[in-house]
Amino acid sequence: MMLAAVVDRYGPPEALVIREVPTPVPGPEQVLVQIHATVVTPSDVAFRNGELWIARLFSGPFKPRLPILGDAFAGVVVSVGAGVTRFSAGDRVAGATGPALGAHAQFVVVDEAGAMIRLPSEVEFGAAAGLCDGGLVALPFLRDQARLEAGQHVLVNGASGSIGTAAVQVARAMGAVVTGVTSTRNVELVRSIGADRVIDYTAEDFTAVDAAYDVIFDTVGKSSFARCYDALKPDGIYLTPTPMLSPAMLRKSGRRARFAATGLRRPAEKAKDLVQLFDWLAAGKLRTVIEREYDFADIAAAHAHVEAGHKVGSIVVNVP
Repeated sequence: MMLAAVVDRYGPPEALVIREVPTPVPGPEQVLVQIHATVVTPSDVAFRNGELWIARLFSGPFKPRLPILGDAFAGVVVSVGAGVTRFSAGDRVAGATGPALGAHAQFVVVDEAGAMIRLPSEVEFGAAAGLCDGGLVALPFLRDQARLEAGQHVLVNGASGSIGTAAVQVARAMGAVVTGVTSTRNVELVRSIGADRVIDYTAEDFTAVDAAYDVIFDTVGKSSFARCYDALKPDGIYLTPTPMLSPAMLRKSGRRARFAATGLRRPAEKAKDLVQLFDWLAAGKLRTVIEREYDFADIAAAHAHVEAGHKVGSIVVNVP
């Protein structure tokens, strides 16, 4: 048996209950990972409270279809299936479970060909789990959706969140000129991770410019394509991980907007991205920003913190 944070009904953070459940058993081509660190994300909050209709399309219309939440993880392989050749017991690993979730527990089963890589010995579990969270969103958006090129101008709205801090650094690693948008208290943080310019949204409207940016990445979904239209260059692109409700506005006069469900990408694609992200980490081009770490017993408090909407970087949960 193992401990897991289980949510049987939609509701407040207190709907999460830590209880014993059967430990999963790996199949012939799977590995069993003992989780040391995971993260709580806005998606976890949405799947737990059920307030967004779009979240219920994934998690279930009336109650959570998958009672154990959590995607990003880092830990140690404890056993492998008979057909596994890529991993061995004792390997330090990090990755993402994807739509299956299940990382808010002491153990999780992952396919050998899944979104998981070996961890360098010097990388801490919490930092690894955080990178698997924001990095696996930021990289495909900027590389695949924006087709970002060196020298282009990128604005990251929500630059102090887990996706935003990763996006600022990924864009810089790809050679872009980066403007970060955040609140007053996080201006210095965003500057410290490499933003060429930082806009305090409490003092300045980042959309009040003409044709300034090749890419606007609204990591928090607080703006819109229509509002950002004039700030984009004639062939600029607006990116958001939040589903857009106005399909007619997805393209207009060369400017365009894109939404992508990066969590639904193929595990093999994510695994390749993890290699790139951890290469940048080793080269000093990327670091995980962690605001706070919680004990597993306090995971409901971690949910409440994320639900408040002002988290900085990743919220890590250490699993016993």
